[in-house]
Amino acid sequence: MNDIHVASKVLFEIDKNIDDLVKKVELLSYVNPINIEEEKEKFFKSKYLTDPVFTYPEIDFDRFRLHRELFEQPIEQIENGYTRELYEDIIYAYSGLIQCIETIGTKRKFYYNSLRSFGTPTEQDVENAKFILHFDEEDDNDAQFLPKYSPEDTEQLFREYSKQYDFSYQIKFSNDMSAIAMVLNNIKTLVINKKHTFSDNEVAILTNHEIGVHMVTTMNGLLHPLKIFSNGFPNYEETQEGLAVFSEYMSNNLTVKRLKELAYRVIAVDSLAKGYSFSKTFRLFVNTYDLDRETAFNISVRAHRGGGFTKDYLYLTGLKKVYDYYKSGKDMNVLLRGKISLDYLENIESLAKNGCAVMPKHLTDSYRENKNTNKTVDFILENLK
Repeated sequence: MNDIHVASKVLFEIDKNIDDLVKKVELLSYVNPINIEEEKEKFFKSKYLTDPVFTYPEIDFDRFRLHRELFEQPIEQIENGYTRELYEDIIYAYSGLIQCIETIGTKRKFYYNSLRSFGTPTEQDVENAKFILHFDEEDDNDAQFLPKYSPEDTEQLFREYSKQYDFSYQIKFSNDMSAIAMVLNNIKTLVINKKHTFSDNEVAILTNHEIGVHMVTTMNGLLHPLKIFSNGFPNYEETQEGLAVFSEYMSNNLTVKRLKELAYRVIAVDSLAKGYSFSKTFRLFVNTYDLDRETAFNISVRAHRGGGFTKDYLYLTGLKKVYDYYKSGKDMNVLLRGKISLDYLENIESLAKNGCAVMPKHLTDSYRENKNTNKTVDFILENLK
């Protein structure tokens, strides 16, 4: 009898306990500085020599208790080997994220915890980034790139786009974020940067990326008997970001300009491994790559926030993995089940056989048909190693 009752009771108890424990472990809620604008002004006044001193939100959970209760889970009682291995990895992964959060702002400690949770670019990843930077990007004066929509206009465009999906979510605005928009999974909320004016291309990218993938997988994750599909599998960030940028590609909105942005993020994270300070990373982008100071500052903040946040290189590695998965003819919908990782597809199949995983209800609109017409983008994606 292949139904949910076959799965051991202890699995659901452990899954619920982990869910209760990790609800507050939303790293992006803590790692974004709350004084970016003030520090940017000081940094520019210092002629790019004095590193910003960022401050961060207060942590509102008992870190030690969380660690202890995570490791108290009796995972040795889970009968299925695949599932036991998965939940062991889950406990280590969330313990790692808690360590990231508790060391935000302590440069060396946070960087090493970030390394353990997200890794760092390989030499090949850096070569891939540099390969992308050889290509000419689209003209900045092209109409699709010109600032046009206020945050309030953009909210309306998000709501219009979302009508095709059978779910609802909150939209909030923020003055303190390094991204121009992001989804907070645990509270089903899209956050829009209050200080940004959005172009047609940005709106197209963000609707497909944030709603078409991040919000779709948030909502699908909630439909499973197991909460881990909603909270997130170990290493899910790489697959999630890969799927989200791939949605930009499929909807014909992925540009060379955007790929270069992802490449610069790899270079920025690599600069952490080389021991660069914030100001040295910034000057690398201005002097070597000829970026304007606003762009250079934003990319440097993303990598150096918290004390050295390595996650940003995963957008490019994730995109390549998802692109190759799609090209091999496999079912993309399987990857939309929730906050899952390509690394755990066998474990998920095992859960599905026992009635503990379901197929996605909400499907990414752009995945229905490949609308990409940009031959340069195709050439780049084919030739990333």
